[in-house]
Amino acid sequence: MYFLDVHTRYQSGKVGCSERERERQHVWSLSKRFFFWWENLFEDIKDGVMLLALLEVLSGQKLPCEQGKKLKRIHWVANIGTALKFLEGRKIKLVNINSTDIVDGRPSIVLGLVWTIILYFQIEELTISLPALQALSSSTSSLDSSNSSTEATSPPVKKKPVPPLQGGARRALLRWVQQTATKCLGIEVKDFGPSWRTGLAFFAVIHALRPNLVDMERVWRRPNRENLQEAFLLAETEFGIPQLLDPEDVDVDKPDEKSVMTYVAQFLKHHTDRKQSDSEEQPEDEVTSCRICHSLDMPVIVVSSLSASSVFFLSRKILRELKMWLDQLERDALQAQETEGNLSQQYQLFKSLRVQLEMRRRQVEGALQSTQRDGMLTVDQALVKQAWERVSNRLLDWHLQLDRCLPAPLDSVGAWLHEAEGALRQEIIVQQAHDVTATTVHRALEQHKDVLRSLESHQQVFQRIHRDRSVDGVPVPADQLQDMAERMNFVSTSSSIHLAKMEYLENKHHMQAFLTLAESKLKSWIIKYGQQESVELMLHNYISFVEKHRFFENYEALFQTLKESAEAYVSADSSVDDGEMGVRRFMREVVTQWRSLSMEVRSVRSMLEEVLSNWERYTSTVASLQAWLEDAEEALSQPENMKQEFFRNLSHWMDQHAALNDAGNFLIETCDETVSLELKQQLLLLNGRWRDLFLKVKQYAHSDELEKWKKDHLKAVWALKELLDTAESKLNAPVQVSFLNVRAFLLDVEVGFI
Repeated sequence: MYFLDVHTRYQSGKVGCSERERERQHVWSLSKRFFFWWENLFEDIKDGVMLLALLEVLSGQKLPCEQGKKLKRIHWVANIGTALKFLEGRKIKLVNINSTDIVDGRPSIVLGLVWTIILYFQIEELTISLPALQALSSSTSSLDSSNSSTEATSPPVKKKPVPPLQGGARRALLRWVQQTATKCLGIEVKDFGPSWRTGLAFFAVIHALRPNLVDMERVWRRPNRENLQEAFLLAETEFGIPQLLDPEDVDVDKPDEKSVMTYVAQFLKHHTDRKQSDSEEQPEDEVTSCRICHSLDMPVIVVSSLSASSVFFLSRKILRELKMWLDQLERDALQAQETEGNLSQQYQLFKSLRVQLEMRRRQVEGALQSTQRDGMLTVDQALVKQAWERVSNRLLDWHLQLDRCLPAPLDSVGAWLHEAEGALRQEIIVQQAHDVTATTVHRALEQHKDVLRSLESHQQVFQRIHRDRSVDGVPVPADQLQDMAERMNFVSTSSSIHLAKMEYLENKHHMQAFLTLAESKLKSWIIKYGQQESVELMLHNYISFVEKHRFFENYEALFQTLKESAEAYVSADSSVDDGEMGVRRFMREVVTQWRSLSMEVRSVRSMLEEVLSNWERYTSTVASLQAWLEDAEEALSQPENMKQEFFRNLSHWMDQHAALNDAGNFLIETCDETVSLELKQQLLLLNGRWRDLFLKVKQYAHSDELEKWKKDHLKAVWALKELLDTAESKLNAPVQVSFLNVRAFLLDVEVGFI
């Protein structure tokens, strides 16, 4: 495994060049076997996805994770940060380990993190009960206790809790090895390095757990490599401990201590006196033991008298006995098929064997439940499964052969029953792609409909024969006929549920495929954008997907079909609405997912259009502004009157310059790194030229406005003069004195001023 010892010595300079190279090659070779499921640890761990998945498996807790094919560095850092916070929350000390170092793939930091995880989840959890074990060892040792005989006859005394060992998991594991295995055999083990080179210490541990497996006298005389090879093989075959080490890994001057320590810790699972911790929770081995005992139909009380290792070996024994029994049953079936006799006798032989098989079904199904974290079956379980399927298929073929031996038309009914039962038994394998699964279900559904379409006609034929107990006067074996009646009834009552289930599954996977495609499209739209052409293409694709392909209408149609099939399925079988996998629960999840997804899809178009609008504004403005700047820079050398004339519309170009920067800054924020860099550089140059020019011509910024004010002023003065002249002429005109004439004069003057 990757560890820090060698890297630390490299940096401190305490290892010579040749030794350093040898150790580096050794560690890297060893690491490939310890992490065989990761092609490149330093690269695969960078995005944090695999790291979080590993912690979920080890802890059994669900952790938030940023996932996707186009994760950015910010997402990687967030994932690694989540993992480190989770570890710190478990009071795990992380020394000089931070998110950015992991994302950068720094070997020494990555190795340190991996070792910390191994130390906590593998070694410390296994060594947590060692104080009790060592107290037990010391209390039963004649060297450490002089009054053991007295204690054996005295009444039980409540002992004080044993304080935890000082020195951490390494020291606890080392003391366990010394006190339970090596000390009594005179083997000196003082570390997890050179002390294990000969292989004797490994055999001593195995001997302590199961003395009958090891001949220590023979072990003493053999070479190191031979001892190591046999010890690792023995540990794998008898205890199920994988061969994480090879002999050449250990038979060196300085074996990697952390590798040896990790391997040795696996033996703790099989210590017969491993006790339950002070907490009320059962240790994992005991829970596994209970699960194994239950699956093998063993009384739960047995667990109290069996250790985890005892249950492990007992389960292997029972699995092998099951395999032998199934093999014998297959031989009996083959022999019975070859036995001469009439149809009734043959059917009785078949039925007796099938009853034997069915009586063992519950035990076999329990025995095939995986007890491993990865859900995989053991070799013994896989062999039992193969044997079970082989016997079941042989009996099924024999049953079909016997039904075909019935007189017509009952033989056709029998053959049809087998076909219908096969359709009802068929399990659909869910593919990773939901659309593929939906197609598979649809194809199977059509086939099953074709088979079950003739149910009524076969029922009518069978009911007539069943009533007469014969076919045209030819008697039919009673047991076989009665079994066919029960099978016909099963097919009749189950067919509607089966077809409803298949239709629901087809529509369910169609909906999941639709939502998966929509989320995939959405992720391709909600990104950092590129050049204007790529955004235009993206908008075109969006319009094609959403509008031309009627995205929202398709969902409504799919949902309505799914809803109808779900209601039909629940109506046919109300039990399918229970639990976390219930039909209605799935429907609620679809509605929730669609509500969020549809809102985001609708917002995409406005975002794309806004990006395009800014691109258009930017590209049109930048070209005209660059051209004007070139003319303006030339105009600076012209006479003053010509400069005033040229820069009369400077305020207009000030507005253009501001619009250009607004559009450019928006694009810098929304476009990818390459495009943003180009825009920044272009704006930087333009703004520099603008700043230099504006400092020289800013006095002309309002010249056009001053000209306008002058014109407006002259116009106002002329209007006022005209008004005054008109008023003066009216006031100087003679007026005949009369009431009516004076009144008319006043009105005329008022109108003139208005």
